Amino acid sequence: MHEMSLCEGIREIILDQARTHNFARVTVLRVEIGKFAGVEKPALAFAFDVVMQGSPAEGARLEMIDLPGQALCYDCGKSVEIDDRFALCPLCGSAKLMPQGGDEMRIKDMEVI
Repeated sequence: MHEMSLCEGIREIILDQARTHNFARVTVLRVEIGKFAGVEKPALAFAFDVVMQGSPAEGARLEMIDLPGQALCYDCGKSVEIDDRFALCPLCGSAKLMPQGGDEMRIKDMEVI
């Protein structure tokens, strides 16, 4: 379950930010997750609760924001949303797409006290 290691990385970021910005507790953490990031959201939520124990984010609410897949179509030159890495361009039907987004996962923001 790589979601556990993702949460360990999130925990390190939170600890670093708590030291830098002198906050005691995270109440809400928002993460953006791309459609192709390969993250199982239920597993991430479970791992988050386990890994954050004893940290400033213990008991924090985790909000997961879905990001769509993005690609550049070489034929029509447009940036388009895609649901599948092997999708055709929804505008012109071309198969010549270069994925450009949707595989990322990042902390968007957090509410702290």
